[in-house]
Amino acid sequence: MPGGISLVEQSEQQFEQAHLDHVIDEVKKAETSAEGKIKTAKRDIKGINKQIDDIHLNTTTYSGMMDTAMSFRTQQQMLDERHNSWQHAADHLSTLRRLEKKPFFARIDFQEKGSDHPETIYIGLASFSDRPDHFLVYDWRAPISSIYYEGKLGKVSYDTPVGKQEANLTLKRQFQIEDGTIVTIFDTDEQVGDQMLLSALGNHSSTKMKSIVTTIQRTQNEIIRDTKDDLLFVQGAAGSGKTAAVLQRVAWLLYRYRGNLTSSQVVLFSPNQLFNDYIDQVLPELGEHNMVQMTYFQFANRRVPRLHVQTLGQRFESSQDPMMKKAVRLTTSLDYFKATGRYAQHLGKAHLRFRNIMFRKKVLFSKEKIKEIYYSFNQNYNLGNRLDGTKEALIKALNHRISVEMRSKWVEEDVQSLSKEQIDDMMGDQPREFENEDQQFRFLARQIVMEALTPVKRAIDHNLWININGQFIHLLRVTPKLLDLSKFGLTEADWTAFVDQTKEELRHGQISASGITIYLYLYDLITGRKGQRDIRYVFIDEVQDYDAYQLAYLKFRFPFARFTLLGDLNQAIFTHENSRSLLQQLTTMFDPDKTKVVQLTKSYRSTKQITNFTKHLLMNGEQIEAFDRNGDLPTVIVDRNYQHGVDSLVKTLRTDQQQHDAVAIIGKDLAECEQLASALKRRNVKATLIRTENQRLVDGVIIVPSYLAKGLEFDAVIVWNCNATQYPDDAERQLLYTIASRAMHLLTLISVGQPTPLLKGVPTDEYQLIEN
Repeated sequence: MPGGISLVEQSEQQFEQAHLDHVIDEVKKAETSAEGKIKTAKRDIKGINKQIDDIHLNTTTYSGMMDTAMSFRTQQQMLDERHNSWQHAADHLSTLRRLEKKPFFARIDFQEKGSDHPETIYIGLASFSDRPDHFLVYDWRAPISSIYYEGKLGKVSYDTPVGKQEANLTLKRQFQIEDGTIVTIFDTDEQVGDQMLLSALGNHSSTKMKSIVTTIQRTQNEIIRDTKDDLLFVQGAAGSGKTAAVLQRVAWLLYRYRGNLTSSQVVLFSPNQLFNDYIDQVLPELGEHNMVQMTYFQFANRRVPRLHVQTLGQRFESSQDPMMKKAVRLTTSLDYFKATGRYAQHLGKAHLRFRNIMFRKKVLFSKEKIKEIYYSFNQNYNLGNRLDGTKEALIKALNHRISVEMRSKWVEEDVQSLSKEQIDDMMGDQPREFENEDQQFRFLARQIVMEALTPVKRAIDHNLWININGQFIHLLRVTPKLLDLSKFGLTEADWTAFVDQTKEELRHGQISASGITIYLYLYDLITGRKGQRDIRYVFIDEVQDYDAYQLAYLKFRFPFARFTLLGDLNQAIFTHENSRSLLQQLTTMFDPDKTKVVQLTKSYRSTKQITNFTKHLLMNGEQIEAFDRNGDLPTVIVDRNYQHGVDSLVKTLRTDQQQHDAVAIIGKDLAECEQLASALKRRNVKATLIRTENQRLVDGVIIVPSYLAKGLEFDAVIVWNCNATQYPDDAERQLLYTIASRAMHLLTLISVGQPTPLLKGVPTDEYQLIEN
């Protein structure tokens, strides 16, 4: 077997089972102790809450108020302490329950340099000790555990907090444990043995991704434990485990920097909400809280909720238009990101767009007046300082306006119409003694005016006096002065048509996927925003579908973060040819000395037959290496009409469902998926149509458009209608590869009419052809 794996002798198995039984017994004792602490903490919380309820408010004297406040504070501190104690015990109990099922998955024997005796440690999902400093299980993220993933037998070294430690590794053992019983033991001199991998990869797909800590490979471990690079770029073939490795990396970082890094300081940008749903159990399974998890467009939409950003479906449709492709190539380039910065600097001298500030349907501060204030400051004021100065001047003018407005007729009428209850509300805790009615009137008038002017104050604070929509369109209009359109294959007329279309969309509250990033960056530059400085790590999955402008903007938004980018340039379904220059452009954004590129060429997701088939769909797929797990050849079915195609699909479904749980029918776009769903419904075939990324994955058969299948995997995949019309040429090559590479065990391609010419690159002995 690969790696020199040998089955361990019977006596050795008995020894390891006895050790496992001992560890499980100790875990159960610890569970009982943790349950006791939880009960005590709950009882204490209940008692403290009762004491808080019993505190009598003493507000008759200042000292009485202080005593009451101190009592509240003391009780609240005790309550917080007990809550923390309860949470800690609950988290610990959750970890122990996971360990009880499978306390460890590996053992290593070694002797450290300078030590006179050998050591044996067992590695599991979390550390566990039965007494102080006596570990029965070491966390897979502990420095010593890296030997298991990295080293062969013999001399090895590993990083510790005080530097490198050398050791002699004499045994590396792997366990498969089920329900407290050791099923199999392997000894190996390699990293994780192929038998362990075969067992893990032979399992059925699920609607939730699982942790891979038992099968981490050497290159994946390199990704997980990287600490020195500002940019870690992981290029991995479909199914190479890049996403799984990066999720383990998040868990490792939270362990490595515990006390200095929290999950709220880690952001993961994922391809769609379906994918977020798919991976949301990995970190909890490892005993960590989930990081901040969102799609790029959720992040953008959160900033401008009044604008509707293109959905994935709309983005997919628009990416098919030739003129739009050219315009998008310009607006998503690094050159345009730099041009936006130059344009914003110029706004300190001229051309900033303003809006009137209204009050009671009349202009309170005109845009001309605001412009005069904005450009009255010294020339060397930067945009942020200029904005702050303008706000200060407007607030000062607003405060002056209060006394002017108090003499208005509408205020007099409002005061006279106040009820007793309204007057009481306005008075609040104010003394009720006024020298005369005029003084009372002035007090009430001031309250009314200040409340009425609150929306104006908010408009000033939130920069609503800047016409950002107008500014965005102005930037687009002057783009021909900033960049050479001909370099992007565009004429002045093309560009004018693009800007007019963008303006019309904006008028209806809509903005394109590329437009939203320009819009946000421009706003941040004008308002002097410095980004989110508390975020320490940013992870971007499926990075091949990002453009250079977006990545440069994210680096601007998270100035102190280290970036881990992962993707497969062969799966670029939105950026196409731009994805090829992505790495080159990234090197200009990050320090080359602190940039690391890791290639994952071995594909683990699919059987050898499926991987060999899918890699030949690509022009340069030879470097993709199939893992040696055998299965059926992919099937290509060619039908003469639509109804025959549906017949073939129904027949394939029946076969696939007999063998597997998770079956996906993947169509090119939503319209095609909807048509197919209707056809299946008429035949009483049960299937769930996934229309949007906000739906949840379900068990059974699903029908999903191609752009929502990114990052997911299924036991069996049926590629629907891969004919010459839908997938006519190289422009669709990466898309077809992405769809087909979702399959783990079975792959079928059904074509209505002439099949796609992209199959010509696949050797005919790598698939079974059925022509009906």
